[in-house]
Amino acid sequence: MNFWLQALIQFSFCYASTVAFAICINVPRRGLNCAGIAGMLGWVVYWLLYKAGVSVLIGNLLGAFAIGIAGVLFARWKKMPVIMFNIPGLVPLVPGATAYEAVRAFVSNDMDQGIQLLVRVIMVAGSIAVGFMFAQLFGDITRPRWGMHRKEDAAEEAADKRAGRM
Repeated sequence: MNFWLQALIQFSFCYASTVAFAICINVPRRGLNCAGIAGMLGWVVYWLLYKAGVSVLIGNLLGAFAIGIAGVLFARWKKMPVIMFNIPGLVPLVPGATAYEAVRAFVSNDMDQGIQLLVRVIMVAGSIAVGFMFAQLFGDITRPRWGMHRKEDAAEEAADKRAGRM
């Protein structure tokens, strides 16, 4: 299949599934499009890295980082909580099929395969969590600190006015 057609299918279904999940968890209407874009952006990063031969763990970490950064930016823009964009955006990265295969291996008494798959699920979930943590750290570092010293700045400005320095 043509790469661009495959990319179009991947990204459009990813957007649609993210928006559908956002509707299920009652994200407000004004945040649905941004949640879909955040989920699609995370999947784009993951999918392109996967196609480039990068590790699944690094792909998930950077995909979650992209979702986290997009969530922070959309939260500031829409004045909504970051979780409204991060939780639906996470849906495409969740290793659900691998978790299913792990449970299936345990049920069919294939303990070695089940443990291998379970460890992979835990590692992917951990990389997603670390990606979100880095994105939150980045958001905290870049957040404007307008209200931090408002009282001191106002008092200093008033003193400058009284002294005729302004």
